[in-house]
Amino acid sequence: MSGEPSSFLAACRGQPARYTPVWFMRQAGRYLPEYRAIRAKASLLEICRRPDLATEVTLQPIERLGVDAAILFADILLPFEPLGLGLSFAQGEGPVIARPVRSAADVARLPEVDPADALGYVLEAVRAIRKALADRVPLIGFAGAPFTLASYAIEGGGTRDFVTTKTFMYREPQAWHALLDRLATVVGRYLAAQAAAGAQAVQLFDSWVGCLAPEDYRRYVLPHSMKALQLAAASGVPVIHFGTGTATLLEAMAEAGGDVIGVDWRIPLDVAWARVPGCGIQGNLDPAALLGPSDDLDARVRDILRRAGGRAGHIFNLGHGVLQPTDPGRLRAVVDLIHEASARRD
Repeated sequence: MSGEPSSFLAACRGQPARYTPVWFMRQAGRYLPEYRAIRAKASLLEICRRPDLATEVTLQPIERLGVDAAILFADILLPFEPLGLGLSFAQGEGPVIARPVRSAADVARLPEVDPADALGYVLEAVRAIRKALADRVPLIGFAGAPFTLASYAIEGGGTRDFVTTKTFMYREPQAWHALLDRLATVVGRYLAAQAAAGAQAVQLFDSWVGCLAPEDYRRYVLPHSMKALQLAAASGVPVIHFGTGTATLLEAMAEAGGDVIGVDWRIPLDVAWARVPGCGIQGNLDPAALLGPSDDLDARVRDILRRAGGRAGHIFNLGHGVLQPTDPGRLRAVVDLIHEASARRD
């Protein structure tokens, strides 16, 4: 930030900014050769557990891309380790949960977790990153939302159909609510601890909640997301509430909480924003557009800015994470275009 007000934090608070701020989900990751060089020597979990490596990876895209915020390098499933679920990452297959939650007894055996203690290495990384950033840009902390974490815990890993998750939700509602309440408490305290360690904004990732019908979201998820978001908001930093495939859930997500609502590419930005008045909006370029022709990419970026209409509270981002084949130069070009096209001329 270098002594100047942060456009990102201004947008989070619904205040006018010098230009539309931009950052990218998964901006630190597999598409960067410097990240792949580190991954050749250390596993994903090792990078997360080592504050020096987490700091290095978090900072890698800042100068290269010119983005307006850094996001902590971590993984949403890290709380599973102190919860005793057993977390590992299979080569090419994503996360594997050794002891999935499949019954009320499984929920009852989950231990009480103090994130400030159990995930202290993440907080150490937050402090180290803030020091290394030297206020060039703000730092975003994050955590997985109760539903998304529950889906991984119940399925035992990733899934496309969420059948096991929904079956548990419908057949064991009491155990379901007990599980999500436990996760909401852990997540909310975890986000607040990141803020206390130095994160200047936090984002709740509900990556898979779009698989739910609106009435199921309200009945089975909203109270728990609200609890997590309220615990996070009590820290005093702005909170971003993000999901994918959530075009039918936006009003309910805004009701659950968040200063800013993240939206994906499946709904026009202006349409989404009209449905969540009083909130900021984050999004919403399709990550695959970065793999297409330059003129088409430019047109899509300009269309999103046009739909935002220069209103205070817009944070430009992708509708989900950067894809592995993405050319970092394309991301830098998008950042430069956004800054130039949205700069205030007064």
